[in-house]
Amino acid sequence: MLSTVLTRAALPLLAAGLLLGGCAKPSEQSPAAGPLPSAAPHAGPPAGSNAVPHGGPPAADRAGPAGLPGLGPRTGELVPDGTRQALLVTGRSSNSSESTATLYERDGEDHWKAVAGPWPARNALKGWTDEHWAGDHRTPIGVFGLTDAGGRLPDPGTGLPYHQSEEFVAVGTGFRGESLRGSFDYVVAINYNRESGLTPLDERRPMGWDRGGGVWIHVDHDGPTQGCVSLGLDRMAELLRRLDPGKRPVVVMGDSDSLAR
Repeated sequence: MLSTVLTRAALPLLAAGLLLGGCAKPSEQSPAAGPLPSAAPHAGPPAGSNAVPHGGPPAADRAGPAGLPGLGPRTGELVPDGTRQALLVTGRSSNSSESTATLYERDGEDHWKAVAGPWPARNALKGWTDEHWAGDHRTPIGVFGLTDAGGRLPDPGTGLPYHQSEEFVAVGTGFRGESLRGSFDYVVAINYNRESGLTPLDERRPMGWDRGGGVWIHVDHDGPTQGCVSLGLDRMAELLRRLDPGKRPVVVMGDSDSLAR
């Protein structure tokens, strides 16, 4: 999670600061960026605080303990039955910005198998939270759909709808003084407080602006994020190529103690 995403019209507003709790910087007029080009129908958890907001789906639509390493029953039941692909991001501790990411898929016998990783990853400066608020510098804990992608660079071959745009621009420096340049070369929107089927740049926030938003998986910039998850450039490209909307991919993320509950 980074300082800002700017459109050409918004570049003069850099001094106004970033969108608290999200990668994307708000414009003067909140845009309705609309659907991604050639967007396919999406399945998976809706926007919300932990993938089952607004009461959540019926119990029959939830999985039992998912069999993913380190998950306890409470987290496991948030993984929808129909999901066959999950990026597991495990934080070192509740206050750490260091984590590990591994992509899993269910085989024909419903066993979860690692297909990529483990990869070093980063999360927010102050760690994790199960009640994310704008500006808290923590990454939300939960299970969230992965339905939409984009970036400054061309589509590397993902099955997800992909929005290439020069508006995916990160400027300035991070918490350790590191350059943020290139951090939005590839992004995958995490369906926390957003509507699926839209470009990651879309600014609609179903739970309200005070609950943050613009939470992405993006390219690592050698420092903690504002609230996103970051991976190395090559690993982001591999993740995008592997994500399959037909497998209803989700990200399962949080510190190890929280995920074990």
